[in-house]
Amino acid sequence: MRLTVLLAGLALACAAQVAQAEIYGYIDAEGNAHFSAEKLDERYQLFMHGDGAFDSSELTAPAPAATQGAIRQYLAQHPNLKKYEPLMMQAAHDYVVELPLLKAVMAAESGFNPAAISPRGAVGLMQVMPATAERYGLQGDQRRSVSDKLADPKTNIRLGARYLRDLMLLFPDQLALVLASYNAGEGSVQKYRNRVPPYPETQNYVKLVTQFYQLYKPASPAGPLQTGSAGGRVYLTIPGRANLPTRSAPHQ
Repeated sequence: MRLTVLLAGLALACAAQVAQAEIYGYIDAEGNAHFSAEKLDERYQLFMHGDGAFDSSELTAPAPAATQGAIRQYLAQHPNLKKYEPLMMQAAHDYVVELPLLKAVMAAESGFNPAAISPRGAVGLMQVMPATAERYGLQGDQRRSVSDKLADPKTNIRLGARYLRDLMLLFPDQLALVLASYNAGEGSVQKYRNRVPPYPETQNYVKLVTQFYQLYKPASPAGPLQTGSAGGRVYLTIPGRANLPTRSAPHQ
């Protein structure tokens, strides 16, 4: 019962956050999609307003293939989204985490790339730090290191979902703090008295994931996203990444 109430509260908290968030994007000449919570340069065009309304016709792009709805297709039809959805569904069920939230975090963390490794050493689809994995009992051995084991999509997704579940329990009904903790570590959130830390990366990350979460929710004002298959990559450009300090409970 507590977790059911918690999920309902997360949805309300998310709705409040969306009112303050926008997403900018463009499609490059190679057909790759780029996203940001800020207009970084003239290529980035607003295609999602803070109220959650989705209008990809507002997106301009230099690529001839960038037709209306192209950005929506990137988020909905990436081939790895469909490929790994069964693993996400199982993890969402086992840890009582909403599937749209898992999809949103994965989109922002890795762009659905299981081979993604961040400069700080975060691994895989959910960009889990080896130190975080060790907190949950994942150990290396003579054959494979913790990082090697995290490259397995099933292991990676389950650890990411488990970490999200624990953050939800730590910050009930406060989705912004859950996402900020996933990005910057719960220690950073607690340091700033349970507020989103004043790190540009973290603040923009919370906005991006919140919007993606709304898109993946069946009851989203934009309507449900239908999964399928499509090519290309998704790039999340988060301003201020270099300014994020080292975390006591690192994640990314």
